[in-house]
Amino acid sequence: MFNFFGKKKHMERSNKWIFGTMLAFGIVGLIASFILAVEKIHLLQNPEAVLSCSFNLVVNCSTVMQTWQSSLFGFPNMYIGLMAYPVVITVAVSGLMGVRFPRAFLIAANSCYLLGAIFAYWLLFQSVYVIEVLCPWCLIVTFATTILLATITHYNLRENTFNFSKSANKVVQKYLEKDISKLITASWIVIMIALILVKFGESLFA
Repeated sequence: MFNFFGKKKHMERSNKWIFGTMLAFGIVGLIASFILAVEKIHLLQNPEAVLSCSFNLVVNCSTVMQTWQSSLFGFPNMYIGLMAYPVVITVAVSGLMGVRFPRAFLIAANSCYLLGAIFAYWLLFQSVYVIEVLCPWCLIVTFATTILLATITHYNLRENTFNFSKSANKVVQKYLEKDISKLITASWIVIMIALILVKFGESLFA
């Protein structure tokens, strides 16, 4: 009996951490997307405008916004964020309220979060190695998307949404209990920061 209630409380705390984090970074991503959308309008109205996210030749969202990569699907990329992040926030709030999502929904959500992360990192690598100029708000979007993917994946692994075999799921649960997933996420972010520092060095602060 005590074991049951102890496990239940642990799951509730875990859900609060997962969906609370999802909510926080969903809001961060939405704010960043909104600011980018506003800045894009300013740039369209005045191509010579100095935007709030333009600091030097390397950290300059104005330059990035004028490339073809910034409108890959025929419209500004930030509009995708304006559509996607409210959905993320809704999922997070629902999770905090104790909603139990259908398995198909969770798999679809995980897939969408993954596609969002792939797109964000494609844009990041285009920015770093092709355009060779950084957009600070875009970096925030990439960071937020990384955390969001980590949270939904953690939840689905914990719930065995992907229907792993009993032995495989046992290994996954041990992996989660040791917080290895958090270590991997943190390590990945450190690697991305290191790549940016190696590429631009002191130019970031010039």
